Amino acid sequence: MHATMDYMATSRALRADPAQLLPGARSVIAVTLNYRQPTTANPVAGQPRIAQYAQGRDYHRVLRGKLRRFAERLEEVFPGAQHRPCVDSAPVLEREYAHRAGLGWFGKNTMLIDSRRGSFFFIGLLLTTLDVRPDAPAIGGCGSCRRCIDACPTGAIVQLNGRGAVDARRCISYLTIEHRGAIEPELAAKIGDWTFGCDVCQDVCPFNQPGPRQPLRGLATDEPDFRQVRAWPHLAELAQWSAEAFDEATPGSPLRRAGREGLQRNAQINLANARSQGISGYDTDTP
Repeated sequence: MHATMDYMATSRALRADPAQLLPGARSVIAVTLNYRQPTTANPVAGQPRIAQYAQGRDYHRVLRGKLRRFAERLEEVFPGAQHRPCVDSAPVLEREYAHRAGLGWFGKNTMLIDSRRGSFFFIGLLLTTLDVRPDAPAIGGCGSCRRCIDACPTGAIVQLNGRGAVDARRCISYLTIEHRGAIEPELAAKIGDWTFGCDVCQDVCPFNQPGPRQPLRGLATDEPDFRQVRAWPHLAELAQWSAEAFDEATPGSPLRRAGREGLQRNAQINLANARSQGISGYDTDTP
């Protein structure tokens, strides 16, 4: 299920015990940060289609900075306490701790969902040696809704032991970011115009739809680092990206995770899919 992400299994013991990351850890403080963009419209034909979370500055840097400042404030109030900021790159079960902290419950697409705010948020954790009174876990559920299951282009959302699960081997986010090498033709065709990541299961989720009774759902982020969306070259250029162009364009961007060869491959897939469907604007001669 986790495809080539073997670290998910090999780090299981480490993830289960925060004290291995911070000796003496007594509590985990979980926070969230909204990243939803002001508009979710499809990109202009020929432009890369990037998942919303990756359109601004690398969230690892943003969250770590905020968590460090939070830790500094705690140190002023509680001298001698030790803290360690963690984002999802650390071997820690960030969604599980956020759930236990009351910040959301698990949807069928395995995303953590806040009934009031939806799922377009990052999770940050602060491990601490302080004893913090725990919150109650979040309560909620998808009920009979299966919009994310039906909308997933590759059928990656499945039921496993009575719970929703994602088969990473078929997930567009995994394929366009983590997977190295060629992508099977059947799956490549279903990637469509996604160049980095995928938002389909979140876009169709009712908890992400704004409404008069739920004003916080669909609310755009006010974080400047996320609102400053980068401009990317035409897919035809991206498909031929040089190492120099990649290094110049991607510092501080989540897109570096896919690597230059991965982005080239994805762009080539996007162009091939557009040609096969007769969609204009993707011609390789377009500047």
